[in-house]
Amino acid sequence: MNHRKSPLPAPGAVALALAALLAGCASTPAPGTRSVTIERTTFGIAHITAPDYEGIAYGVGYAHAQDNVCQTAEHLLTVRGERSQFLGADGMGELGLGRAKNAQIDLFVRAHMDDAALARAAADLKPDVRDSLRGYVAGYNRYLQDAGPNGLPEACRGKPWVRPMTQADLARTTEMSMIQGGIGALAAAVLAAEPPAAGTKTSAAAVDLPQAVAEIARHSFNANPEGGEFGSNGWAFGRNATPDGRGLVLGNPHFPWTGTNRFWELHLTIPGKLDVMGATGGLSPVVSIGFNKDVAWTHTVSTGKRFTLYELKLDPADPTVYLVDGQRRKMSARTIVLPAAAAPGGAPAQKTFYSTEWGPVISMPRAGLDWTATKAYAIRDVNTLNTRSAQSWMQMALARNVAELRTAMGNQGMPWINTIAADRDGNAMYADLSVVPDVSAELLKSCAPSPAAAALLGAAGLPVLDGSRSACAWNRDGAAAQPGTIPPARMPVVVTSDWVQNSNDSFWLSNPRIAAPAGISPLVGFTGTAQRLRTRSGIMEIEGRLAGSDGLPGNKMGGNELRSVIFRDKNLAGMLVMDDLAAACGANAAALAPDQALGCRVLTGWDRTSNSASKGAPLFREFWRKAKDVPKVWRVPFDPARPVVTPAGLDMATPATRDAVFKALGDAVGIVRVAGFAADVPLAEVQARTVRGQKIAIPGGDEFEGVLNKVESQGQSYIDPKGYNVNYGSSYIQTVGFDERGPVAQGLLTYGQSSDPASPRSYDQLPLFSAKKWHPLPFHRADIEAQREGAPLRLAY
Repeated sequence: MNHRKSPLPAPGAVALALAALLAGCASTPAPGTRSVTIERTTFGIAHITAPDYEGIAYGVGYAHAQDNVCQTAEHLLTVRGERSQFLGADGMGELGLGRAKNAQIDLFVRAHMDDAALARAAADLKPDVRDSLRGYVAGYNRYLQDAGPNGLPEACRGKPWVRPMTQADLARTTEMSMIQGGIGALAAAVLAAEPPAAGTKTSAAAVDLPQAVAEIARHSFNANPEGGEFGSNGWAFGRNATPDGRGLVLGNPHFPWTGTNRFWELHLTIPGKLDVMGATGGLSPVVSIGFNKDVAWTHTVSTGKRFTLYELKLDPADPTVYLVDGQRRKMSARTIVLPAAAAPGGAPAQKTFYSTEWGPVISMPRAGLDWTATKAYAIRDVNTLNTRSAQSWMQMALARNVAELRTAMGNQGMPWINTIAADRDGNAMYADLSVVPDVSAELLKSCAPSPAAAALLGAAGLPVLDGSRSACAWNRDGAAAQPGTIPPARMPVVVTSDWVQNSNDSFWLSNPRIAAPAGISPLVGFTGTAQRLRTRSGIMEIEGRLAGSDGLPGNKMGGNELRSVIFRDKNLAGMLVMDDLAAACGANAAALAPDQALGCRVLTGWDRTSNSASKGAPLFREFWRKAKDVPKVWRVPFDPARPVVTPAGLDMATPATRDAVFKALGDAVGIVRVAGFAADVPLAEVQARTVRGQKIAIPGGDEFEGVLNKVESQGQSYIDPKGYNVNYGSSYIQTVGFDERGPVAQGLLTYGQSSDPASPRSYDQLPLFSAKKWHPLPFHRADIEAQREGAPLRLAY
């Protein structure tokens, strides 16, 4: 947390900016002497051409604003800590992975952001990166100027909170993105931290471990295997696995369908230097998932930890004093006061934040991590002040093969993601080169906190270290780009001519036939543990295709096969349990209650997919949502020697399990009926979106069902009278192979380029997604001209 009270740039930041400006004056052409061209092709994909990185970014900022200006303007309110001032203290907004009241968001943002520190962290960025960031800000502001306050979409037309962007604003948006996997995800815990009142008991109440795990999962970025976290599927095939011997990549990120984590399609060209296409998210001037003429890549959220908690030993006489190596350290206290106009009735909202050398103090009582008279917890986030991501992606865009792609990530700019890639020479790569605290298995053991807190690592993936000893600080390896992080040489990378995959589990099974890298810190990922159903489903599909068990000829994975596989919508949970359920339904038919018998009839006839036409798919979702949590529900338990095929089956031979499973089935029938639907309602009827008067079915399934094409209704506990409000999941999807000319790419963006509901580019690609069709992505000049819509736009800068 910072200790400045003003969101304005500090004098040091101003000096840095002025120095950079003066240094560039001698070589930078006069304003208005260069131009950027923006072309739009089918579905509004933006193709931006300019002579340098500043111009490219200028065009990105302008074109992205054409599609998403209100979304951007509101996000700038968030990173400025001004939501409550303009949108009301009790209004709701996005914070981390969840939603919070505007006043809470503003308090957290104002406490966390430090403009001077962000400017210092960015001082070492390369000139091209600084030019790009400057260009993006100028391009966005140019759009505001050209549109005028009354030319904006309805959501922000004439609003006083729509103001030009500053370089500090853009730095803050990057910081918000970087901390999504750490302190941003636990922002509610930071806001909840308060010193115990005098006279309160010295120890926390006993906490049930499953309750603690559930509470942590509710806040965690990627720790919840039942959904609610960012996710993705990334597959790459090398020369041994493809018909033409060239590389092939699938990118299928699962991200929110609203907010600044939405993707946006773009193609960037600096003649003779840069030619890259794909998608970006947030407020970014670079392609984050995409391809050039030689290499293609995608990202998945990795299992690496972005923070550690530190258990603090407090002075019993003062709960704001902690001990390190026996020495008393006073916590720093900073009170944030919101403007009076931001609070109800004009009363200022305020909060005092406490911080330590290990980071800000948090409180999660339901997880046993509360602040008592003798103990407290602080969070140290490794991605705080990580300004390096744009530089990584800019270098990746220039890579000619996976080796150069790997080198481009050596500055450790990847905040919380794996990279899966392949090149035209037929090399495939899985790499987790994300930013992870340098904490070894030995340090985890020697610096274990109290037993209850230590148990959270294995149970919930939450690392807690002893904060009473300086020896428990993160290791500082000189090979790391950032002190305290694991250097690239000690992170897991697999390069192969066969194939690799990741669906948000650890590096362990990137290819089950290839030995996992050894000596990796547990904070990067666990091995020998049960895998997500999506991971298992992906490996099954890949191995099935390459082994020919799906009946298709060739035993290779080509582009057509790859596009078909990801949209089969097989429901792995259904495939694993339905034989046992159907058998038990028959054997126990006379003893079943009416709703249980109805559920048996419907699910016995279900096709075990989450295709739109599938009758019974909604019923199975509601059944498995409950049944999966039945103790010892699996007939075959997890076996680390057989991680792809276990656990499996339903234990219907044990009476208690059988009764609980049948109860879940009957309850599911009731839930679907109360929502107003028949038990055998097809998925298309309840999982759809109306776009410009047309109801469009949405195929796919929830995380816990093991459907590769993941779609979810975040914030919705189960089906309701409106069905499922899908707002999360498959978003930008691409398959990329190579021929003699370069990339052969197809893709789609489920929700379209625009976040403005009135725009024709809002959800205009959803019918493609519904029909499981793909759009050829126009990379080559002839393809761009064939798909071009409207006249090019040229802007001087």
